[in-house]
Amino acid sequence: MSTAPGPPGLPPWPTHWSPEQALAVFECLQVMRETLWQLYGPQVQQAWRDQLRAGPMPDFDPDEPF
Repeated sequence: MSTAPGPPGLPPWPTHWSPEQALAVFECLQVMRETLWQLYGPQVQQAWRDQLRAGPMPDFDPDEPF
């Protein structure tokens, strides 16, 4: 069983799946995502807004060009 490094803080990702197995996982995650959005869409959007507001504001230099 082989794995590849995952994102920081997450376990390694399996690399031994067949394309069909990877597709099955992808499809399952897609159904979960769509269902969660239908059930909690407005709450998720509000939580996301709250999270963005709570973060630090980026440094702003009015003399710096775009």
